[in-house]
Parts: sequence; C-alpha cells; structure tokens
Amino acid sequence: MVVAAAKSSTDSNLELPVAAAATATAAAVVATTAAVNKQYEQGARSDGDADNAGYEPRGSGDKGSGGRSSEGHGSGSGGHGSGGRECDALGANSEGERISDRSAGNDSSKSDAAMDDVAECEIPWDEISLGERIGLGSYGEVYRGDWHGTEVAVKRFLDQDITGESLAEFRSEVRIMKRVRHPNVVLFMGAVTRAPNLSIVTEFLPRGSLYRLLHRPNNQLDERRRLRMAFDAARGMNYLHNCTPMIVHRDLKSPNLLVDKNWVVKVCDFGLSRMKHSTFLSSRSTAGTAEWMAPEVLRNEPSDEKCDVYSFGVILWELSTLQQPWGGMNPMQVVGAVGFQHRRLDIPNDMDPAIADIIRNCWKTDPKLRPTFTEIMAALKPLQKPITGPQVPRPNASLRSGREKVQLSQEAEDRAG
Repeated sequence: MVVAAAKSSTDSNLELPVAAAATATAAAVVATTAAVNKQYEQGARSDGDADNAGYEPRGSGDKGSGGRSSEGHGSGSGGHGSGGRECDALGANSEGERISDRSAGNDSSKSDAAMDDVAECEIPWDEISLGERIGLGSYGEVYRGDWHGTEVAVKRFLDQDITGESLAEFRSEVRIMKRVRHPNVVLFMGAVTRAPNLSIVTEFLPRGSLYRLLHRPNNQLDERRRLRMAFDAARGMNYLHNCTPMIVHRDLKSPNLLVDKNWVVKVCDFGLSRMKHSTFLSSRSTAGTAEWMAPEVLRNEPSDEKCDVYSFGVILWELSTLQQPWGGMNPMQVVGAVGFQHRRLDIPNDMDPAIADIIRNCWKTDPKLRPTFTEIMAALKPLQKPITGPQVPRPNASLRSGREKVQLSQEAEDRAG
C-alpha cells in the first residue's frame, strides 16, 4: 500500500487523545441518530452490500453473460437527461439537501397529490419474481429479479416496521428518485411502498460495483478506461448536484458506483437518507464508508454537497493507484487519521500531475475551496482518450504522467531496435 497513515498506524497506535475523540464522535453519531430514529441503519463495509447496491452477480460479472440484461432499458429510457432540474420541488434545507414535504400531513390536497405521484411508480410485490440474493448489508438485501420479463435489482429492506413520518419520508424520496434520469445514474424503475415488502427496484447492471472491478486479481481496466470511468462518475454526480432540490449523496464510494455491460459507470444509492444512519464504524464486511468520507462528516459536523467532492477525490485516487483506500486500517483509525489528524492518502510521485491536482483540490480541508463537479469534469475532459480495445494494465499501474509514458515508449522502441 502507498498509504502513509497505514504505515505509521496500522493497528491501534493512534495517539490516545485522537482515538478518544474519534470514539466520542462515533458514540455521539450513533446515539444521536438512534434517538432520532432507531430503526434505520446505514450500510457497512461490503463491496457488494445491499446498502450501496454494489451487488456481485455470480457467473455474470466480467463478461455480462449472466442471462439477459436490462442495459437497454437503462440507457434507452428516453428520459435520460430530460429530468434536468425538475427532480422534485420538495424544498431544501440550509445545506441544499432535499427534505420531505412535512406539510403533506396537514394539507389534504398535497397529501392526495403526493400519494398519486408515488402510486405511479408503485410496483405490486407479486409482480416481481425474485432470483438469487446478490448482496447483503446492514439495512437491506439485494436480489436479482424479474419484473414483466425485465431483469432488475430488488433492494428489500430488512426493517419493515416503518410507519408515520418515516414512511412519508421514504415515499417522498421515492418521488425524487422517480424523476432522476441520467445515463450515469442507476435507473430507478419503481418501488414497493407497503410493508412487509418495502423495496426499491432498479435496473440490473451485470458487471457489479467499481470497487469489485478495481480490486479483483485479474484487473482488466486500462488507464484510458479508468479515466473514462472517473468522468462518468463526475458527470452523474454533477447531474445530482444540479437537480432542484439538490441531491447530496453523502455516501459516495466505489462500491456505490455500478458498471454496465458497456463499462459505463452509474451512481447508485443516492436517495433513502432516512433509511440509513451514520453507523459508518461498522466493520462487518470489506468495503466500508469511513475510508471515503470527508473529514467534516467523520467529525459529525454540518456538511454540504462538497462532502461528495471529497469522496470523489478518494475514488479518483483509487482509480489511479488501484489500491484500496486506507488499506490495513480499521474505520476507527481512519476517523482519527482523516478527521482529527488531517491526514490524506499518499499520492504516488509517478501520478499524472493533472490527476494529482484534481485529487488534492477535492481533499481541501475547507469545503468551500473544493471544486464543483462541473469544474472537475472540465479538468478531466482534456485527459480523455479514445478506448480502442481491451488492454491489460501493468500490475498496480497508476495513471502515469505523459512525460513518463513517452519515456517508456522510447525505451521500448530502443529495445526493439
């Protein structure tokens, strides 16, 4: 690993005050969220957990051969890009994040309209044929399924005892998801909004999560493709941040980026904030959340959409280095290192300076100094090159600088001569 913090504090040797502060923060997060709504859980450390829908298709992943795919449904939905800025007019709080229409319960006309809106995307549970379970997390499980002949992913929540305001919040977020249409956002197809089968139904993406593709032993992602994937993720997030009201992801990470049969990356799990709470210190599986979280989020401080920008910087580092962020450290150590010791992942010397600059800007301590996704796209676009065909990357190859690539090419020519 090229992680400086991992070298100096691999086990539990964080300074005691920092560890104590991290523990206090974690306790405050858990206690606060439990008091607000104890039945909601956020996803834990799994590259295929149901929290992030980063499912791991068995026998279908790498070649997309696991039966028919709904990619055509996802990319040919006609409404892609047409949702524009009308995701929903539910209102926004001071951070620009979407909130529920809390007046719905007091205004019968609004309530009726909201119910009609949700009813449009209601999928009767008995119309879904469930197949194998392809993901499991702390607040839900994901199944491969079939809905009227279309292959889908079905995320069924483990906690079905949701009523009152919480159920209204869930339905409000369903209304938002229903309006989201973009080629780089996983297509929401419908929802089951009645217990005991509360579920979200989306398109099925055969290659699974970006996390899985990056960290498998036989990585087939060359540098050009990885740069394209970075651009895809930035474009999907740019769309979400420009919705009205703005959609802040708050849990952006490589397990929450899914890949279709054409290697297009799509953002998933951007809604359902009330179905999760910040138990990000859970270590029940392999791909956590703390590793991608902004320092202000790890400290349980107020945050805005720029927390997603920090997370994208970690993903870009991951795409460049092919390393797992903060490898060898447990979530508590990451909280201490990033949130309280102001550490950042180590950027290799051979990384393309343009990529390194984007990453460093995303990791600015002051969120206001971090770029927007529009600016990130502008920085990434000149680096894009046509993908001519499948290429096998060198092991642990980072996105190298242009000068080094020229030198390597000249050395190869000299040897050939």
